[in-house]
Amino acid sequence: MSTSPIHSDRYLLLIVMAILSLGLVMVGSASISIAASKLDQPFYYFSRQAIFACIGITVAWGMLSVRLSFWQQNAPTLLVIGIILLVLVLIPGIGREVNGSRRWLPLGPINVQVAEIIKLFAIIYIADYLQRHRGQLKKSFFKIFAPLVLVALAAGLLIVQPDLGSVVVILSTVLAMLFLGGARLDVFAALTALLAIGFTAAVYLAPYRMLRIQSFMDPWADQFGSGFQLTQALIAFGRGDWLGVGLGSSMQKLSYLPEAHTDFLYSILAEELGLIGAMSTIVLFTLFIWRALSIGRAAELAGQVFAAQIAYGIGIWLGIQACVNMGVNMGVLPTKGLTLPLMSYGGSSLVIACVAIALLLRVDLETRYPEKAAVRVKR
Repeated sequence: MSTSPIHSDRYLLLIVMAILSLGLVMVGSASISIAASKLDQPFYYFSRQAIFACIGITVAWGMLSVRLSFWQQNAPTLLVIGIILLVLVLIPGIGREVNGSRRWLPLGPINVQVAEIIKLFAIIYIADYLQRHRGQLKKSFFKIFAPLVLVALAAGLLIVQPDLGSVVVILSTVLAMLFLGGARLDVFAALTALLAIGFTAAVYLAPYRMLRIQSFMDPWADQFGSGFQLTQALIAFGRGDWLGVGLGSSMQKLSYLPEAHTDFLYSILAEELGLIGAMSTIVLFTLFIWRALSIGRAAELAGQVFAAQIAYGIGIWLGIQACVNMGVNMGVLPTKGLTLPLMSYGGSSLVIACVAIALLLRVDLETRYPEKAAVRVKR
């Protein structure tokens, strides 16, 4: 039987390539108008996204040859590096500020969004902790709190940026991993309550977040002000009907819907491809989550706790982020600046997602062929 990395999980590869390809097409369609008007280059964003996709696939192919033991041995170091990067982002003159948020580190012609890196590093760190303390989480009430110190520090730095959306995704993913890792139910319930209280406080203490909640509850009350993005997104869904207005024929992308190629790409997809296209996207992400959790379950049954938690964490992380993004677009969740994984425009998000997929494939590879955990894959 072949042990080539490309055969580790063909279904997962097909699902990911379908999502990535659909995202490239929609970024090209959604951005062509704004790129032409602002930059006089209609395919500016599409070409950059295509380059990011090539970079992401290339990096992922290289990462696929790295043993999971490498990530496990360096898990604490990676999270510390991520925290240092979050600190650098907040330093004036180093981090870049856009629209009142300081989230990016400029590296030549590109800007790196550190929040995307910290999501992956937090998953690796928690997976390593659960491997090292396997079986102890049910015995000690305080054992579960130990790994949360560094994660809480990272979350605090993200709040300062501010980036509450990434904080919610990271902490929700970590809580889910702890639950799947065998954490005591009373501790899990306490942590969940603490997260809910912290989220509520973060909303009440920031007037602009309260405004988002209010506009989410009734966007039509101020449809040309605080509710503008959501009302335009809902109009896009309404115009899409069953089969859509046709690829490239969206009206909302013509300067009506802000961030049409990033946070609100799903709305343009629904307008141009209709309910069929919107539901197909949901199905693709559902299949991705199913494959990720299946890979994690197979690794768990094989006794590979770190590998299993990596798979669970990646599936939950990308699944939550996809659900939040689509929920925001459909008006069932308050507006948050989270991209649709593998689809929305953004180099950092796309490349890190590709690396995460490579880790997921590596988990499957080492589960199927345990001898590969001790040697590097020959390409």
